[in-house]
Amino acid sequence: MAQVLEFKLPDLGEGLTEAEIVRWLVEVGDVVAIDQPVVEVETAKAMVEVPCPYGGVVTARFGEEGSELPVGAPLLTVAVGATEASAAAPKDDGAAAEEPSGGSGSGNVLVGYGTGAPAARRRRIRPERNTASAAPAAPAAPAAPAVVSAPGRPAPVAVAVGEVNGRQGPVAVVSPLVRRLARQHEIDLRGLTGSGPDGLILRADVDSAIREAGNVAATEARTAAEPVVTETSTVQVGAAVPATAERIPLRGVRGAVADKLSRSRSEIPDATCWVDADATELMAARAAMNAASGPSGGPKVSVLALLARICTAALARYPELNSTVDTAAREIVRLPGVHLGFAAQTERGLVVPVVRDAHTRNAESIGAEIARLTELARTGKLSPAQLTGGTFTLNNYGVFGVDGSTPIINHPEAAMLGVGRIMPKPWVHQGELAVRQVVQLSLTFDHRVCDGGTAGGFLRYVADCVEQPAVLLRTL
Repeated sequence: MAQVLEFKLPDLGEGLTEAEIVRWLVEVGDVVAIDQPVVEVETAKAMVEVPCPYGGVVTARFGEEGSELPVGAPLLTVAVGATEASAAAPKDDGAAAEEPSGGSGSGNVLVGYGTGAPAARRRRIRPERNTASAAPAAPAAPAAPAVVSAPGRPAPVAVAVGEVNGRQGPVAVVSPLVRRLARQHEIDLRGLTGSGPDGLILRADVDSAIREAGNVAATEARTAAEPVVTETSTVQVGAAVPATAERIPLRGVRGAVADKLSRSRSEIPDATCWVDADATELMAARAAMNAASGPSGGPKVSVLALLARICTAALARYPELNSTVDTAAREIVRLPGVHLGFAAQTERGLVVPVVRDAHTRNAESIGAEIARLTELARTGKLSPAQLTGGTFTLNNYGVFGVDGSTPIINHPEAAMLGVGRIMPKPWVHQGELAVRQVVQLSLTFDHRVCDGGTAGGFLRYVADCVEQPAVLLRTL
């Protein structure tokens, strides 16, 4: 006899609480093997394929592509030990099915992301059919199955037609995401007509209702936005948002970036100092290193790799900037190792991959790791673990053709070095005016961990290494 087991969205680690369904990899009725990927999800940090710990036939999926699910919400159900035909139409006797504590799957829901021992035994209410009879006066259409949720569990996406809880008519049972979205925007789901199968209320229906409500609010705002005359001044009450304005949800990578930057600005009293440096000798040293490796001597050393190596040397001299602040304990925590993050722009948005133990690597090793992580970022295959745990960030915004910036610290770190474009500029060199390769360096730092003298010393040391790479040799 087949057992119907429920697979929930696993804990993806690193404090993530929800994920967006990007693409389903299986359909209802498909036979899946243990640890076969069944869905591709995007978190605020990475895009990953989620494998199912059970083998059997998929009997239900929960959530549309593009919808968000919280960790612990049902993803799909699998009939273990069933044939495809029997699983497609399971017998529903109203009994409750138990999920076994072991022996039905691998337990390795997502390798490397904190999946622990198999879940303890727990009872789950199986789907029940609507048994309400039709009124004798008129024949009733066949009733679709009603899906019943166990207490404390998000309801699956389904629509029940018939008498439910003593009420006649269509009843929409929507996903937690749709309910939350409607609740946040004060949309009454009972007044909506679903565009999904059998009148299912989809996220698009709620979005449309939100837009309509926004249009009404905008009209009311335009009416109300008249000058208000007070005894001392004339005040304009707000500016109406045009009905044609585009609204882009802050979610996924963009939402994560917005949250982190807002938290950084609200919690960290940051300050920025900057300096122009002559990078001519650094560029010459890089050219010499790459020439020495020969045409087949391996990957070339990048400017970013050299700057990263300079940063690790500077942090060894100024460890105050390789720290974080424990606000609860009111302590500055100096970190023993340098895990160097670097800003990378991708189609999914700005991400910051982390080079682990950068203080133990030379320029070639750092460069190879940067290249590897950049390729993973480009293809959207970075894991959450590769995007967290940084202690200091290097931001090369010069690739965008700009000279300077005042970076926002990557919370909870204490500092970030920004690097502008390297370009020919007039420069006084050895008492003579010459054209040199000049770069602007900026350091944004948490003023709680150090004062300007320490920050200035760090930045000056970095600039000295850029201008005279031989300075770095003394620290190797």
